[in-house]
Amino acid sequence: MSSCRGILFAVLLAQLSALAEDFPRLPQQYVPDWPQLPKGWNFGPTTGIGVDSSNNVYVYNRGPHPVICFDANGKFLRSWGDGILSGPHGLSVDPDDNVWVTDIGSHVVVKFSPRGRVLMVLGQKDTPGKGKTQFNKPTHLAFAPSGHIYVSDGYGNSRIVKFTSQGKFVMAWGEKGKAQGEFDAPHTLAIDNEGKVYVGDRENFRVQIFDSDGRFLNQWSHLGSPWGLYFTADEFLYMCDGYNNRVLKLTMEGKVLGSFGQEGRAPGEFAFSHHLALGKKGELYVAEVQSWRVSKFLLK
Repeated sequence: MSSCRGILFAVLLAQLSALAEDFPRLPQQYVPDWPQLPKGWNFGPTTGIGVDSSNNVYVYNRGPHPVICFDANGKFLRSWGDGILSGPHGLSVDPDDNVWVTDIGSHVVVKFSPRGRVLMVLGQKDTPGKGKTQFNKPTHLAFAPSGHIYVSDGYGNSRIVKFTSQGKFVMAWGEKGKAQGEFDAPHTLAIDNEGKVYVGDRENFRVQIFDSDGRFLNQWSHLGSPWGLYFTADEFLYMCDGYNNRVLKLTMEGKVLGSFGQEGRAPGEFAFSHHLALGKKGELYVAEVQSWRVSKFLLK
């Protein structure tokens, strides 16, 4: 058995080495001492990050205060979710500044107001499944221009689920596998201005692209392992390559324009870059699941 584990680990290292090619350096500047937590507080593993229209930043973490909001300068504003959210994972801010989170512990997606009031719950709490009203460890979600909501469901079901803006089930697609339209840990989602759905298929080391109804369009298998995806308003795609501990900037065609980061815990290094988001003035925020921190960079 130990011999088999050794072989599998060697195969994984070979995959990562092949995918960790050098790309052009992405110019950026690390911002020290961001953010400022209240005295005696600390993050747990930081798994999700989002920015609202006022440039406030929401950090999702597995510490005692799951959702913590800061202004762009890192000043603490508010928090919520204590004792409610048992398995923080993905966070997204919708066009109305509502904050949506996925909870892999209780198998639900929760919509909060910007002040932390629960507005909607998708899924059945503590009841994993594959029905129209169930998830099994959902990982992330994204919003289409049409108003539809897409959820990557995730660690347990290896599928994508589509809902109306009111939370009504529309459709689902995918199962565990390596073929087109199949997934192995669909970990993150991003949607472009045309409504195409980009799925970070983490353990298959690829991004798969679908139309709004789940029809396969394309895939990119040259990027590493996509843990986090984020579209900018001018349609550049940023990606956390978690296993290679770096951030990539991509065109709509999947061309890598630049990257930065390496394994480590010093400024500009990452210990599993998990998710990322961009602010309104070129700020880049990266949540690291092993370092229990969020790093802020200014893109040049």
